[in-house]
Amino acid sequence: MYQERIVSGMRPTGALHLGHFHGAIKNWVRLQAEYPCYFFVADWHALTTHYDTPEVIEQSVWDMVIDWLAAGVDPAQSVLFIQSRVPEHAELHTLLSMITPLGWLERVPTYKDQQEKLADRDLSTYGFLGYPLLQAADVLIYRAKFVPVGEDQVPHIEFMREIARRFNHIYGREPGFEDKAKTAVKHMGSKKAKLYLQLRTRFQEQGDEGALDAARALLEEQQNLSVGDKERLYGYLEGSGRMILVEPDVLLTEASKLPGLDGQKMSKSYNNTVALRDDPEVVKKKIRTMPTDPARVRRNDPGNPANCPVWPFHIVYSDEKTRQWADAGCRTAGIGCLECKQPVIDSVLAELAPMRERAQKYLDDPTLVKNIVTDGCEKAQKLAQETMREVREAMGLGYS
Repeated sequence: MYQERIVSGMRPTGALHLGHFHGAIKNWVRLQAEYPCYFFVADWHALTTHYDTPEVIEQSVWDMVIDWLAAGVDPAQSVLFIQSRVPEHAELHTLLSMITPLGWLERVPTYKDQQEKLADRDLSTYGFLGYPLLQAADVLIYRAKFVPVGEDQVPHIEFMREIARRFNHIYGREPGFEDKAKTAVKHMGSKKAKLYLQLRTRFQEQGDEGALDAARALLEEQQNLSVGDKERLYGYLEGSGRMILVEPDVLLTEASKLPGLDGQKMSKSYNNTVALRDDPEVVKKKIRTMPTDPARVRRNDPGNPANCPVWPFHIVYSDEKTRQWADAGCRTAGIGCLECKQPVIDSVLAELAPMRERAQKYLDDPTLVKNIVTDGCEKAQKLAQETMREVREAMGLGYS
């Protein structure tokens, strides 16, 4: 139940570009080989800022999922689903809103920042204020151990941890908790029960994090414990009540080193992207027409790679020998800007070719994508329903 699963979501923005790939998707592809991964389309989150243009969402959802699959996210290794198809997310969000202090939402750093950036839209809505809580529900409902995020999203994960902690503190204090926990220990069998208690003592008396990890792993292996007893023993281990919701940890991801074609952040709004499914001729034209160092007005003018938007592409795509060639050629005017761009063009095309090939079968037969998502939604909902049964019971809503 408390296995080290990963949960991450992405707003449906339509077809993805190289910035998305190097900033998130490439990392997802790596993580799916190491952990059980749940990746979802955050379509409700899209409505927090685009509630008045819902018509753009549906096609964006399918375009994005196709790009995930094209980029190497494997439905045999990862669960892919759509947020709104698992209504338990909304239920948990509603129940968590009952205990979330308003000030916690108002202090999330991105709240005022986004209001300023999106000043052309009316964002004085509860949906916009409450989106970090919906985000928390998205993760907590799967009892995720890790959430892969960049530095700017760390405050959101800390917010999730605070919500889980508050929920467990309020609702994990069931009557007779300690007696129930001690009874649950006996169900482990004498040998494992003894080890569990030893590890618990080492953690509580000495703060031994290794003992805590070992005890959690021991509980994870237990097949003869009910869901409720496992929760009690996780909480008993740490000296708290039932641990109904798990506090997720940050899995810090390296920021993308790839800017847009003009040197700014790669973004559709800046019209400076290379899409993962762009036609090869389009890719060539986009890179060939990239701006370069302003000092290189003529072919024989020397330049400085640090002042050229093409150089970061060499850092990402070129090997050391090619980078040295480009650096020296630029500084001495030994090569022209089009020559400098050619290795980048070749490398980008080589990276995108298998993606276009993988995408084509889903474009030819859209039912393949819909079947993958339907299967993923069923798997996600099964796990979400388990959590919600425990949450409802803890909150006094377990009656039938």
